[in-house]
Amino acid sequence: MQDRLIVGLDVPTLGEAEAVVRDLDGVVSFYKIGYQLAFAGGLDFARDLASSGARVFLDMKLLDIDNTVAKGVENIARMGVSMLTLHAYPKAMRAAVDAARGSSLCLLGVTVLTSMDEGDLIDAGYEYDPHTLVLRRAEQALAAGMGGVVCSADEAAAVRRIVGPEMAVVTPGIRPAGAERGDQKRVMTPADAIRSGASHLVVARPIVKAPDRRAAAEAILAEMKAA
Repeated sequence: MQDRLIVGLDVPTLGEAEAVVRDLDGVVSFYKIGYQLAFAGGLDFARDLASSGARVFLDMKLLDIDNTVAKGVENIARMGVSMLTLHAYPKAMRAAVDAARGSSLCLLGVTVLTSMDEGDLIDAGYEYDPHTLVLRRAEQALAAGMGGVVCSADEAAAVRRIVGPEMAVVTPGIRPAGAERGDQKRVMTPADAIRSGASHLVVARPIVKAPDRRAAAEAILAEMKAA
């Protein structure tokens, strides 16, 4: 289970990120670095973590013209990170897959953000509800040859039926029972996410903000294992 729990280093400074990693040493081996930390020196930190033997999920949610996506992916593949996200638009995914060919980088298509519900999608101009759009993008990710998808645990079981047993199904929005939802709208407990077919769980605030980070991570791992 240690390889399936990804702790989000959603903190503003490298010092705080280093403290989280120290606190979780020996318990957690997989970390997510997103925008907040990336723009505070987090890209170099990602290289350092990867070179130290940790696995790194670089959550950049790339989306641009094909050539720009491809060139970005080529450089990211050289960093030694394990996973990279891009928005699950078919042209972008195909360009990224071609660029990552021959590397060990697992490309993940972000389907619908877990902070969005149907009203948010309508406001953004989509004609699909979240569940329908997630499944459509999962089909497109499979067709493009992606390594996996990112979706809410609510959709994990349906996505797993589409993508089969080999692709990664990565679920953010994980909240242990009794934890605050924060800005997440589609959430699930760790145990239910594993039962639903998720391969990896992304957990940030319930661990990073916990009074005892190590104990919080161990409790989530125990719940995952029991499931």
